[in-house]
Formats: sequence, structure tokens, C-alpha cells
Amino acid sequence: MSTVFKKIIDGEAPARIVYRDEQITAFWDIHRQAPVHILVVPNRVIPGANDLTPGDDALVGRMVRVAAQIAKEQGIAERGYRLMINCGSEGGQTVYHLHLHLLGGRPLGPMLAR
Repeated sequence: MSTVFKKIIDGEAPARIVYRDEQITAFWDIHRQAPVHILVVPNRVIPGANDLTPGDDALVGRMVRVAAQIAKEQGIAERGYRLMINCGSEGGQTVYHLHLHLLGGRPLGPMLAR
């Protein structure tokens, strides 16, 4: 299965990549919701959180650690930031390739609009 994120990972689509290793790629979201809005994505396509298996536990933990590292590099770790994974259409997921949003650089306000 190919997604726009897989195309970015494979170098077939452009992106501003900020981190890459054998398991994870991180790049700026093209529809930024905050001054810092970076997506942390596994290089292997996993459609969403419901598709994770116990064998993916270390990968998800690595995604969170990489996001924290990037937050430090972007200068937002001290003031605070948000990590978010959307799951399914009602959860706001639009690309069915698991991804962690790293958002920060301004006060983010309440978690959900009422």
C-alpha cells in the first residue's frame, strides 16, 4: 500500500525532512496548525493506531522519543508542546499511515474545541 507519506519516505514526493533513520522519518506538515508542526512517521506503512501489534511497541516508543528530540532541536521543549495521533475519520485522520503530530511554538489552548 502506498501513501503520500510513503512517497515522501521513498523520496518520490518532496518534503522538508528534519529527521530520518532506518525506522522513522520526520518532516514538516504542509498544512501547519502551529509554528512548529512536524509529522513523525514510521517508514513502514501502518494504516493507523488500530493496526498496531505488540511487536510495534518499541517503534511507537521510538516515535515519541524522536518527537521529544525534535522539540528540543526546534526550541520548544522548555515551553511545552503537544503530541497527537489521530485515529479514524471521526478522530481526524486523513492519511492512513500512522503518524505523530508534534505541535508547538505558541500556546495551543484546550485540547478540543467545544
